[in-house]
Amino acid sequence: MIEQLKRVDRQTRVQYGLMVIFGGLCLLAALAPLGDPTRIAVVGTTFGFTAGLWVSHLIGVLQRAAEENLDTPAAAD
Repeated sequence: MIEQLKRVDRQTRVQYGLMVIFGGLCLLAALAPLGDPTRIAVVGTTFGFTAGLWVSHLIGVLQRAAEENLDTPAAAD
């Protein structure tokens, strides 16, 4: 698995790393002995960052796939 991650471009590795960091922070905040309003705010914020990074990554992957699809000639039917 580590070899697969080394072959991935730098932008994807950074996005995965940030998703893991913010996802971990989200779990830690959910289990932290904080007041309910503070815990809700911190968990919501860190989860929002995690979800935003995931959506951004998904859009980037789809955009690269679409660009590669446009570059290849269509198969004749």
